[in-house]
Parts: sequence; structure tokens; C-alpha cells
Amino acid sequence: MTKELFEKGLALRKQVLGAEYVERSLAAADDFSRPMQELSTEYCWGYVWTRPGLSLRDRSLINLAMISALNRPHELKLHVKAALRNGLTREEIREVFLQVAVYCGVPAGIDSVRIASEAFAEVDQAKQG
Repeated sequence: MTKELFEKGLALRKQVLGAEYVERSLAAADDFSRPMQELSTEYCWGYVWTRPGLSLRDRSLINLAMISALNRPHELKLHVKAALRNGLTREEIREVFLQVAVYCGVPAGIDSVRIASEAFAEVDQAKQG
């Protein structure tokens, strides 16, 4: 990986996840966790998310489904907020989770809807304050 990929990834990561969240994650990294932050920024964000083959919106749709199926609630909440930034509507996000319920199980769908509702409430609260 290169410094260029890291910088590209860092810029897109901040755009999609929010600069405050990313800066907080990087600042909190220690000797143990820093390599994971670097890998995620360079490889995930700098190499994959910046590729031209899919729009950010499409990548968000895919991520919501995969992260729901993998049962990663913290990452799911983060990516629900990112999906909103990438242009998905709440209705489209709900449709992803209905699809997840059919193919991955109703409990996965129910948990995903609950987590998305929490994310929506946090987004709404941030807009008000």
C-alpha cells in the first residue's frame, strides 16, 4: 500500500463516515489498534471504495446487507448513517433489511431495523442540536 492510497482512503472515509468519527477513531488508536485503522483506511477505503466500478450509493446498499448478515451492530449503525450521506432514503434502507430478513433470517432483519431506527434517531437529534 502507498501513502497515496492512505490519503485517498482517508478523504473518502471522512466523507462517507463523517470527519469527526474518523478523526476520533484515528486519535484513539494505540500501538495495538493503529495497524487496523491503517489497513482499513488504505485497503478498504483507498483501494476498494474509491474504485470506479460502483457508486458510493451502491456500495452502501451492499454493505448494509452484508453487515446485517454478519451481525455487526456497531458497524451497521455506522453504515446506516453513511448510507444516508450516500443518498439512500430511509425507505430504501428498510427495503434492504426486508431483503435481509428473507435471505438471512427474520431475527437479522428485526435487529437491523432496530439498529437503523437508533441511527435515524441519532441523525435527527444531531440535526436539531
